[in-house]
Formats: sequence, structure tokens, C-alpha cells
Amino acid sequence: MSDRSILVVGGGIGGLATAIALRANAGLDVTVIEKQADVHSSVFGVGIIQPANAMRALDAIGCAEACMADGYGATEWGSMHDLDGGKLRDMTATRIEGAEYPAMNGITRPRLHEILTARALEVGVVIRYSTAFDTLEQHEDGVTVRFEDGGSERYDLVVGADGVRSKVREHVLGVELRPYYIGQSAFRLNMPRLPEIDRIILQPGPTGMAGFVPIGKDLAYFFFNAEYERDQRPKGDEIYPALKQHLEGFGWLTGQLRDEFLRPDADIVLRPEESLIARAPWHRGRVVLIGDSVHTVTPHLGQGAAQAIEDGIVLAEELRRHDDDHEPAFDAYTARRYERCKLVVDTCLAIAEWEKGQKPGFDNIAATNLVLDTLAQQY
Repeated sequence: MSDRSILVVGGGIGGLATAIALRANAGLDVTVIEKQADVHSSVFGVGIIQPANAMRALDAIGCAEACMADGYGATEWGSMHDLDGGKLRDMTATRIEGAEYPAMNGITRPRLHEILTARALEVGVVIRYSTAFDTLEQHEDGVTVRFEDGGSERYDLVVGADGVRSKVREHVLGVELRPYYIGQSAFRLNMPRLPEIDRIILQPGPTGMAGFVPIGKDLAYFFFNAEYERDQRPKGDEIYPALKQHLEGFGWLTGQLRDEFLRPDADIVLRPEESLIARAPWHRGRVVLIGDSVHTVTPHLGQGAAQAIEDGIVLAEELRRHDDDHEPAFDAYTARRYERCKLVVDTCLAIAEWEKGQKPGFDNIAATNLVLDTLAQQY
């Protein structure tokens, strides 16, 4: 199958990881198109959590070592503390048998994109920026892709890795299926890594969940999950005072963040949290979906990117295993991925409901540990 051509739509984390796996692990001819102008303009957000299962997947495409060198490897997953910093519970990570990955590696999103891009180019993936498709036309022996600039090309297969707002998704699952807003939005901003931030730190508060993630030797990011109606989320100059108000009453790390690092000119990212788990099949004909386009994961477990990377590796394995027959390869890919991704999506939603006070008696730590235990098993 090495002479087969594959177009990957989307140059984000999932798209690049999938392209690397398809090229390096399955020997396919792979082109990535990305509508943004370059690797940096395609990056959104601040930092990213890489659980042990993400490190295993990155290892499979030759990127784990670079991520660990430039990130922060935590010896434990995390801990939860009260408003004044008193420890409530530890969150321990399940180790992957036979491997020495950190419990959690934190890294900046720009650096992760640079690592994935460099590896993709190294193995022979073609990346075309400022490029978007207009239509996909399937044939018995291929897919004609017409681009927005008026050109067209033919590929054997197309992979939709174009995220939450996927345009490829409508060609597989129809226009009606879209992620939905869960009623929470996440504030995030970078800050210096204080000594206490050596793992994920959670501090529940009266109006939301505060937390810290180490993403480098001297760098961390702060997040706050807050409950908002979609049309009531703060915008522009409203974001800073809204976050500061949420953080009133916090002591310890969150209080220090509020008093020392939260300023009116701070670069604060505010994103809605959305969710989706699409029913199988995740393909139609020669077009298949991966990542957020079929399982949009809220950030409560740090698994969104990890699951997208796993998708790409499994897809490459099944295409290699089934050689020229894409239908059984796509079926096997979805069968291996569906329940695993659904567990992550469903557990994240349960944690969100607990954070909003709508799930009394729920044990978020036990739920997190169950997912980590399950994901420690091979994808």
C-alpha cells in the first residue's frame, strides 16, 4: 500500500500525529493541508497535559523524547487542596508496564506543534499551509478534493482531522451532528512555575475549579473552569475582571496567582467547553474521521490530544494490516477506538457536572483513577 496517497485535513496535534503514523509506520504517501498560515498561527491555547498514555503514543511516532526534554515530567498525576491549601486527596497515576514515562508531562502547545511538525517533515510528510478544501467528491477508486483556491487533486483516502468545527465531518456524518456546549468555559493563562506546582494541582472553589499544570522547568499554566450560559460568557475587556471575581476567597496558590500574576494586561485565554461522541461508523467510503471531529473531549482529564494521537496510530496500524482494503481497516479502527474514547468523553462530562454541583456524592478522584487505569492498557 506504500504507493497510496492520503490527504489529512487539519494540521493540529491530531492531524500531524496521524500523518506521521501513516507515513512512518504504514509507509503511505501523506499530505497535510492546514488553513492557517504556518505552524505557529495554527496553535490555540497555552499548555497541554500529556498523560502517560499520550507519551506512549508519542513514543510510537518518535516524538516522546523531545516532548520530555522540553516539557515537565511529573512523578505523580496530581493532588487536590482546599481553599487555604490544605491537602484533601492525592491523585496517583497508573504506570504503564515496561515503560518509564512520567505520570504526566506538561508542555507548551507551540513547542509540541514544533516537535510534531519537525518529525512530520523528517519522515516525508508534505505540509501545505494556507490551504483549505471546498468539496470532496468520492469515486469508487478515490476522492477528488477541490480546494478553495480553485485547484483540485485526487487522493486514495481522506482523513478528517479538522477538529471541533470539522468541515469533513458533514461528508461522513451529516451536517446535523455537532459538539454541544456543556455550560462551562475554561480560563487559562501562563505563569511562573512555583515549587509547589510539580504535578496537576486542583483547588475547588465556590464558583468553579481552579488548577495548575507544570509545562516547563520554569513555566506553568493556571486554569479555572467556570459555569456560564453560552451568551453570557465574558468577552474582551470583561475577561480579566470576571476571572478576578471568581478567584476572590481563594488562598494558597490560587490566591497568590490572583494577587501576583493576574493583571489587566495578562494574556488570558477563555474557551467554551464542548463535547461530542459520534456513533459508529466514523467513516463513509474513503473518508474517515479522527480526533475532535468525532470525540470532542472537555479538558477535565487532559485527554483530548492524547486520544487524537492514539487515533492516528491505530488508524495507521489497521491500514497497514488490511493493506489495500480500506473498509475493514476503517471498521477495525473504529471498533478499537469507540469504547475507549466514549469512556473519556463520558467521564469528563461527569466531572463537569460534579464541578457544577449537579452530581452530589460523585467521586471525581475515583473516576479519574478509573480512566487512567483503563488508558494504561494498550490502545
